[in-house]
Amino acid sequence: MPLPYVLLSAAVSLDGYLDDTGPDRLLLSSPADFDRVDEVRASVDAILVGAGTIRADNPRLLVNSAERRAARGAAGRPEYPLKVTVTGSGDLDPDANFWHTGGEKLVYTTDEGAARASRLLGRTADVVPLGPALDWRALLEHLHDVRGVGRLMVEGGGTVHTQLLQQGLADELQLVLAPLFVGEPAAPRLFGPGGYQDGRLRLLDTRRIEDVVLMRYAPTAPGTGPLPTAADRHWLHTACELAAQCPPSGTAFSVGAVVVAADGTELARGHSREGADPVVHAEEAALAKIAATDPRLPGATVYSSLEPCARRASRPAPCAELILRAGVRRVVTAWREPDTFVTAADGTGVLTAAGVQVVVLPELEALAKAPNAHLPG
Repeated sequence: MPLPYVLLSAAVSLDGYLDDTGPDRLLLSSPADFDRVDEVRASVDAILVGAGTIRADNPRLLVNSAERRAARGAAGRPEYPLKVTVTGSGDLDPDANFWHTGGEKLVYTTDEGAARASRLLGRTADVVPLGPALDWRALLEHLHDVRGVGRLMVEGGGTVHTQLLQQGLADELQLVLAPLFVGEPAAPRLFGPGGYQDGRLRLLDTRRIEDVVLMRYAPTAPGTGPLPTAADRHWLHTACELAAQCPPSGTAFSVGAVVVAADGTELARGHSREGADPVVHAEEAALAKIAATDPRLPGATVYSSLEPCARRASRPAPCAELILRAGVRRVVTAWREPDTFVTAADGTGVLTAAGVQVVVLPELEALAKAPNAHLPG
């Protein structure tokens, strides 16, 4: 199911602490950075914070600029983004600023917490139970499918940031580093202990803002099972963009492919009819650039804009077989092969029968089909 683009936003000190330090709160961001945050808030559909952050900081989470609110209205959007919080217990203070400023409010909670939250808040907010336990993927699907949220800003706290990043659901981390040492052992840290993605995050951008530095990162490591991660969506989007580079053909699909190691390292990429070969397929072109003995292949993921082929006339081995020979155990694709050139093609069936995990992201199907719009069927 499609999910919103999830942006984690936080400011930290040089020794890694968040700016929530109790009643004598130390503000780490500069005035110019607060204005940047206001700009980001104005660009999103919803802002989310954990219930602990509401209790500790009593935030309003507003778009403060009248010009930015007016621009939202002119674009047919609400003056303020939807405000969202998450609580397992439903223990919420009905007098908090969160409920009495801005636009619509939404609470996600457990079945047990829903009764308590509804009793405390009344008509102040919509309360959505997610079942016996909090489920982040279900929460994000509901935000996207029911509330129409395409872009979500998450402003904390540390537990929320930790869970979203550990579960591979964060598309971007915007981190502001302040030139201060907190040194308080009880001060909260941005992230908690536990398992995070392998490898390094991808640095998207850095910017100096007065005396602080904004760093934007994105996760790169592929998922490991049937549920797609934010990194999976990124790499498959890249494969779909590669498909647009294919020389046009009336007798073959335009396809892009990327092979990514478990730690997020891109091993190779390719596209149909690449170079001087008029019949090479995308997965074939990419895998040919990697040594067959590369120890990273068994843990890698192949991203292909179109389901790998199971039969072909132009080569002895179809792409599904090449993937199996390479030892790759996971494939992510956007589009199942239609009957345009091969009837009842089923590369997915070939791969899954051999134990390969195949994940399909239908939300990228239109992008994968775009370079093939001239073909029949």
